[in-house]
Amino acid sequence: MTIFIVAVILIALFLVYLFLLAPHTLPKEADNTLWKARYAHRGLHSKDKSVPENSMAAFKLAVESGYGMELDINLTTDNQIVVFHDDNLKRVCGVDKLIADCTYEELQQYRLCGTDEKIPLFSEVLKLIDGRTPLIVELKATKCNNELCQMAADMLRDYKGTYCIESFHPLLVRWFYKNRPEIVRGQLSAGRKEFGSLPFYQRLILSSLLTNVMTRPHFMAYRHQDAHHKLGLSLFKLLGGKLVAWTVRDNDDIDYCKKRFDIIIFEFFRP
Repeated sequence: MTIFIVAVILIALFLVYLFLLAPHTLPKEADNTLWKARYAHRGLHSKDKSVPENSMAAFKLAVESGYGMELDINLTTDNQIVVFHDDNLKRVCGVDKLIADCTYEELQQYRLCGTDEKIPLFSEVLKLIDGRTPLIVELKATKCNNELCQMAADMLRDYKGTYCIESFHPLLVRWFYKNRPEIVRGQLSAGRKEFGSLPFYQRLILSSLLTNVMTRPHFMAYRHQDAHHKLGLSLFKLLGGKLVAWTVRDNDDIDYCKKRFDIIIFEFFRP
């Protein structure tokens, strides 16, 4: 009897886990070309930084080369959506300032990686790409998450190209789940070590896909090095979800990534 009770408990826990991580069904209007493209990480930027990440030059090169692209959007203090990955300008622009504390006009005095490239507006990037190649738009956590989500959704509503959104922050993904369910959305995640600054329970929840119950993503974008033997990812895909690998380089196990994932986000080589 004891073994039977234990078995019932284990089965019940497994079913609860399936419920927690289950994906949402893809919208009927979702463009299947999303899953056929290869995506250049932050545009087709170069390792020597002569073509900087998230620059107009990198996006133009990706379009000309026939690749989709992943890019990051952030919000300035005067509510302008800019394409920039970090919270701080130091790594890319050499200035120790937060994006959230700068106006767009102020940002225009800085250059990306010592080149002539400036930090672009999201609207400028959308105009450049003009629907010619699919986009993965990552929303960065800001002081005004709801405002960023609303503004980005409004801009994308008028965009004629193929796109989806993703974020590490579950509340940003949840905003689209609740307010723009027709937009394909993804939850970014990785193994526990990638969330090293967070408490253990938060790292466990994020790495184990348990925030899916509040975001119901259509895809999981996962650090591919952490995906080996990850049961949750296999179950998520078995339940109908899509898997996205970030960020693949030429010295990684590309064959494994092609077999494991539906989409590859790559950098520093051309797959």
